[in-house]
Amino acid sequence: MARIYSGRRGKSGSKKPPIKFVPRWVRYKKDEVERLVVKLAREGHSSAVVGQILRDQYGIPDVKAITGKTITKIMKENKLYPEIPEDLMSLLKKAVKLREHLEKHKADKHSLKGLQNLESKIRRLAKYYSREGVMPKDWQYSYEEAKLIVRK
Repeated sequence: MARIYSGRRGKSGSKKPPIKFVPRWVRYKKDEVERLVVKLAREGHSSAVVGQILRDQYGIPDVKAITGKTITKIMKENKLYPEIPEDLMSLLKKAVKLREHLEKHKADKHSLKGLQNLESKIRRLAKYYSREGVMPKDWQYSYEEAKLIVRK
């Protein structure tokens, strides 16, 4: 039996175009975009949310094409980037929620396996960030510490 493949098998969502240029219809200049990023970051938004707000409300398709810097780099220059990177923080939040779920539902073996995989991912990511100097070398994952960090 022959298989018929469509062109986009296994892929979902849209991708950014590979060409980095500023469209003519974008009316914001480099310094205006940087000020907007700083303003939104001061309001407590993460870099991903800042990018969505700039895209949806201000019509800025790509901050890096306009400024030459990523949103994260702009936030770091203005000392607005959180101590714990956003991807690690979201994994920590997920682990805390999953651990709380498992305290109520002790027989949920599928979620237990998911928690084990999630904690393994957290340890690998923390090891990477420690090696790169983003986080302290002695930082170790523990549920109690994660709970304190997430509750802040």
